[in-house]
Amino acid sequence: MPSIRLLFLWHMHQPYYKDLVTGQYRLPWVRLHALKDYYGMVKLLDEFPGVHQTFNLVPCLIAQLQDYVSGAARDPFLAVASHPAFQLDFGERLFALQYLFQANADNMIGRYPRYRELWQQYRARPEEAARLVPRLTNNDLTDLQVLSQIAWMDEFFLDDPEIRELVKKGRGYSLEDQEVMVRKQQEFLGKVLPAYAAAAQRGAIEISTSPYYHPILPLVCDTDAGAISHFGLSLPANRFRHPEDAKEQVVRGIDLHEKVFGVRPRGMWPSEGSVSDDALAIAHSAGLNWVASDEGVLGRSMGTSFPRDGSGHLDPAAAAKLYQIFRWEQKDAAVNIIFRDHSLSDLIGFVYSGVPARDAAQDFISRVKASASGVLKSGKDAVVPIILDGENAWESFPQSGREFLRRLYDGIQKDPEFEALTVSEAVDRCPQPQALGSIFPGSWINANFDVWIGAPEDNLAWDHLSAAREFFTANADKVPAPQKALAYEELLIAEGSDWNWWYGPEHHSDNDRDFDDLYRKHLSNVYHALGAAPPDALSQPIAVRRLELQFTPQTAYIHPRVDGRSMGYFDWLGAATHVADRHTSAMHGKLFLLDTGYAGIDEANLYCRVDFMEPLSEWATSETQLAVTVEAIPAEDDVPRLSYRLEATIGDGQLRDWVFGESGHGERSVSGVHVRIKNVFECQIPLVLLQARRSTVLRVRFSLWRDRLPLDALPQEGAIEVKVVPEMELSAEPYAKP
Repeated sequence: MPSIRLLFLWHMHQPYYKDLVTGQYRLPWVRLHALKDYYGMVKLLDEFPGVHQTFNLVPCLIAQLQDYVSGAARDPFLAVASHPAFQLDFGERLFALQYLFQANADNMIGRYPRYRELWQQYRARPEEAARLVPRLTNNDLTDLQVLSQIAWMDEFFLDDPEIRELVKKGRGYSLEDQEVMVRKQQEFLGKVLPAYAAAAQRGAIEISTSPYYHPILPLVCDTDAGAISHFGLSLPANRFRHPEDAKEQVVRGIDLHEKVFGVRPRGMWPSEGSVSDDALAIAHSAGLNWVASDEGVLGRSMGTSFPRDGSGHLDPAAAAKLYQIFRWEQKDAAVNIIFRDHSLSDLIGFVYSGVPARDAAQDFISRVKASASGVLKSGKDAVVPIILDGENAWESFPQSGREFLRRLYDGIQKDPEFEALTVSEAVDRCPQPQALGSIFPGSWINANFDVWIGAPEDNLAWDHLSAAREFFTANADKVPAPQKALAYEELLIAEGSDWNWWYGPEHHSDNDRDFDDLYRKHLSNVYHALGAAPPDALSQPIAVRRLELQFTPQTAYIHPRVDGRSMGYFDWLGAATHVADRHTSAMHGKLFLLDTGYAGIDEANLYCRVDFMEPLSEWATSETQLAVTVEAIPAEDDVPRLSYRLEATIGDGQLRDWVFGESGHGERSVSGVHVRIKNVFECQIPLVLLQARRSTVLRVRFSLWRDRLPLDALPQEGAIEVKVVPEMELSAEPYAKP
C-alpha cells in the first residue's frame, strides 16, 4: 500500500560569533541553544524508534560547540553570569541588565517566579538600563545570574538532580549555587555532539550539512543572481562573483562533518534553502547525493504554483507535483532534491505555539493526510518534506514544545499510513525521481534573495565585502602564510548569510548593533591580517536604528467565520498577530483590557479580531467604543494614503451599533462590512472599500474609548501590518533570530 513518507529536517544553525583575532565570543547563542534545544531535539527520539528524522548541523555551529566543550571559548556573557556579584563593577552590572533578560518573557522568564520578578523590576531599554544599576543589590544580581542560565536549560537537563535542587530553591542563590550552574553547563555542552553521533550510528537519524559559514551560495557565486530572482532589484555597486569561495565553503563543511562523525554526509541543506544551477553543480562536484529547498523555488522552476483550499489543504494536482523526489541534471552533473511543504513547515515554526499541544498535533496530522490523500489514491507514495529551524520556534512553546512533539511523534508512529524517514532513506526507496533540468535561483523565503540583497543596507554590506575580497586578492601573497590564512578565514566568515539577515527592512532584534559591529569587525580583521589599516567606512554602522517589529506577520490567507465567538483555534491560523506586552506596562499601573489582536486578508476581504483580557460583561457595562483604524499605504509614492475607521459601540457587554468610513465620515450598514461581538470582537471589511490594490500595506490598530477618553490600545505603539499580495508571496518570519 502507498504511504506518506514524512521527511522531517531540523536545521540547527548559529552564526559565527567568535572574533578570530581576540578569541572572544560576541554573542552567547551557541552556548544557550546548546543547553536548550540541540540535545533535547535528538534525545527525544529515543522514545519514538519508529520516527526517523534528518538533522542539519551547520559546520560553523559544530566548530563553536567544540570550542565551548574544550573550554577554549571566551564568553563574556558566561563570565558575567559566573563571577561573584560583589566583584562586578558598574559596567559589568550594566552588561548583566542589558543581556541576561534576553529570553522569552512568558515561557522562559515567566516559568521562574523570581526571574519574572527581577524582569519586572529591572527590565528596561538598553539606553535606560544605566539608571537601574544603582538599585541592583548583590542578592538580586546573583539570583539573576543563576536563573538567566537555568531558563535556557533543556527539559532533560532540568531533570538533573543538582539542577532540580537549584530550581526548587527558587531564590537566594549562593556562590556555591553559581559554581554548580557553571559546572553543569560544561557537562551538558559535552553531551550534544555525542548524542547526534550515537543516534546516527543506530540509524535513528541522518546528519546532513551546510556550507561551512552558512553563505547564500548563489549570491557568493554571483550577486547578479539577485536580479534574476527579482527582476529590477537594486544591486550592489560592485558585483561579487567568487564561485571558488562557494565551493570552498561546501567542501570545508563536508570535511568537518567527516572528521566529527566519521562518515561523509550524503545531503546538504543549502543555507536558507538557496539554490541555483551553479550551486547545485558545486554540490555534485563535492560528492553530495541530495539537497533541499522550498516549494516556491520548485514552483518558479516549473512555472506552476501550489494552491491550497480554505482549510489550508494542498490541491491534489499540486500535491502530485510537490510530494515527490526530483533529480536535477545538467551536463555531467546530477543531484537529488526535495522541496519543503512551506505551509506545513510554517505551522510548526510559527503557529502551533499558541495552540494546545493535543489540538496542534492532531491538526498537523490531519492536514498532512488531507493534502497527501490524492497522491495515495493514485497509488503513489507521497513524499512530504517538513523543513524548519530546529531551535528558534521552541522558545515560544511551553516547556520547549516537548508535549507537542511527543503527541506529534506518537501519532505518527502509531499511524500505519505514515513512514517517518530520513531523507536518504526516502531517496534510496525512489528508483526513478522526477527529472528537473534547471532550477530557478531562489531561497525558501519568497523564492528570491531579497532578504540578503537589494536594500541599501544589504548592498552596502556587499560592497564592503567586495572591497575586502579585492584587497585580499591584491595583497594576500605579500604576507606570511598564517596571516594569509587568517585573512581568508575572515572573508569566508563575512560571506555568511546571517549578517545580511539583520540588514534591510525584514528582520530586527535586540542584537542588531552587535551583529553590525561583528560583521564590520570580521572585515576589518581581513585588512589587519594583511598588515593594513581598514578603510574608514568600516568604522561606521551599516544598520540604521529603527523600532522593533511589534507583530507576527501574516503567513497564509485566512477565511474565518465572523460570528464574535471564535470557538475553534484554527480559523485565524496564519493571521498577523500582536499580543499585549502586559509585563512591561504593568510596572506603570497600566490597565489592560485588550489582549491579542489579529489581522489578515484573503482574496477579497480584510479580517480583524481582538480578544479581551476579561469578559465584556465585567467592564463594558456602560457605553464604550471599540475602534479599528486601518491606514491603507499604496505601493506608489504619488498615490495618497487613506485612513478608515470602524467604530463599534458596546453597552452592557453587547454590540449596540457600528459605523464605518473614511476617518471622520462613518456610515451605518455599509454593504460587505460585518461586525460581531460575543466573547471576542471580529469584523470583515472588503478590500475594495479600502481601495487596497496589490502591494498596498494595511496598518491595523485597535483602541478602546469611554467618554472620549482612551482606555486601552493594541498595539501600544505602531500597528499590525498586512500586505495585500497573493497568498504564495506571504512571508513567515514572526520571531527574531537567533
